[in-house]
Amino acid sequence: MAGSRVTLERLTTVPAEAIAALLNEPRNARHLPLARGPVTVEEAAAWAAGKDAQWAAHGYGPWAVMVDGAFVGWGGFQREDDGLADLGLVLLPSAWGRGAMIADLMLRVGFTELGFASVQVALPYSRTATDAVLARWGFVPAGETAFEGVRFRRYLLSADAWRARA
Repeated sequence: MAGSRVTLERLTTVPAEAIAALLNEPRNARHLPLARGPVTVEEAAAWAAGKDAQWAAHGYGPWAVMVDGAFVGWGGFQREDDGLADLGLVLLPSAWGRGAMIADLMLRVGFTELGFASVQVALPYSRTATDAVLARWGFVPAGETAFEGVRFRRYLLSADAWRARA
């Protein structure tokens, strides 16, 4: 990662073919319990437009993650029904190992530029060994949440806890 430049851009700036390839990556699909099978290029374009619309609706939303100008994934914040900003991140396998640095960048933007008082992470039960990683950032377990009837482990991070560890 040394020497690589990571930027966050709007999802609609990325070709729909690249987004479809990410959404159809089978190694990611096992951790995306809300995914409903193969995504066409047209569906990927509509998905990206829907994610991007969250910026107008809430003042924040997901980004395209770029490394040295190349699309490597998507992530950022989505407003959930409880009003909290939920942090998510999905990367191409070629970018695995960079997730902590990318998530840290997103958290910095969330707390310093977007002014969040707290954020949540909701992880599917297929993701194991995450408590220690999230604890290093200051996240604390906060029970469960459900989306579309699927249960997720829930973690919370306050701006104060984030600043204390930074």
